[in-house]
Amino acid sequence: MRKIFSFALMLLGGAALLTSCSEDRDSNPTLIQPEKFVLNETNWRGSTVALENTKDSLVLSWSAPIYATDNAPVVVTYTVDFSPKGTFTTLYDANAEDNSAADYVTLGTPTTECLLKFGAEELNRVYMQFYQWKSAAEIPSSIKGTFRVNASVLTATNDPKNPIISNEVNISVLPYFMLLKDADPEIWYLLGSDIADGSWGDVLGEKCIPMQTIEDQKYDATTGQGKIQWIGYLAGAGFKIRGSLEDNWATQWGQGDSFGEFKKNDGGSGNISVPTPGIYTITLETDKDKLTIEAYSGTPKVFAGMAIAGSFNDWGDTDMAPCATGWENHDWYLEYTFKAGDEVKIKEAGSWDFNKGGKLVELENGYYAYGVGNGDNFWIPEDGTYLILFNDITGFVRFIKK
Repeated sequence: MRKIFSFALMLLGGAALLTSCSEDRDSNPTLIQPEKFVLNETNWRGSTVALENTKDSLVLSWSAPIYATDNAPVVVTYTVDFSPKGTFTTLYDANAEDNSAADYVTLGTPTTECLLKFGAEELNRVYMQFYQWKSAAEIPSSIKGTFRVNASVLTATNDPKNPIISNEVNISVLPYFMLLKDADPEIWYLLGSDIADGSWGDVLGEKCIPMQTIEDQKYDATTGQGKIQWIGYLAGAGFKIRGSLEDNWATQWGQGDSFGEFKKNDGGSGNISVPTPGIYTITLETDKDKLTIEAYSGTPKVFAGMAIAGSFNDWGDTDMAPCATGWENHDWYLEYTFKAGDEVKIKEAGSWDFNKGGKLVELENGYYAYGVGNGDNFWIPEDGTYLILFNDITGFVRFIKK
């Protein structure tokens, strides 16, 4: 039977693995090319390490390569490579669009000690990055990996001199499933006779409107569930809320016998109709399956037009289109192609009295921001065509990459 255990047990004898890097050496060294240096074997050898149960630091140690005549002291810089595939051909680049050819990473940061400590979580994250498992069921009960150490002497300009690579040491682990990033907030969509052009279509901006996250609200890192909202004008002609625009209405919120009685995933539910035309706040708590629709207490300005302005158009106006046509509108949209580094603001057409800027937050399909009056310019991180959605009451803006 394969042995699986925690690194907590392994570290008890860890001191015996270390070969000293601090022995007394003669001065006035002459730099030479080392012939070899040794990455020490570890006492996890031959066993499978359960990474999820390992809470203590993982430790690798190695001998000091001889870089000078008479073994005189020289400052040596080390980096530790780890390959979950057992080969060292292409380094993983976190900024690259395609890492399909990568087969190893560098752990931690460069060190001048003959020792590196790192967490089991860091090692597990490497496996998740390389194998992209979608669930715990896909993870094997045992998988191998390989360590090696690089040594060199750095010049005054940080160029490596006389580099050398150690032997390789293997490990067998039981990884566990982890999220590489928090799930995007779960968003639902408004559509119907009261929404956008009133056609019940599913084209974002023109025919339906996504709900919005709420600043300072927390969203579940795994499910993305939490409280979302929309504030705008409802005439009482009817609408529904859909969880997906691609599930044939399997997820939806509708109305029961009267306003205030809302039903989830009931194909027989009616359209939601507010009793009096006006501005309403729709709040959906996706983690509690709770829908509330309340009259808005303020009197927001009704704008004749909204535009984007920025470095891409010499800070002139590029007009946005109103989502609602035929009744009071507070949502705007525009499809536009940007270059990385473009600076953008959303503003009242023909005036800078009302303008919104701020910091974009990344989503899987683009970015969002809570617009700030006279705030910093939005900075576009990457080339692309984006659907911009903006609510002039909340200041919430979405840049959805097409």
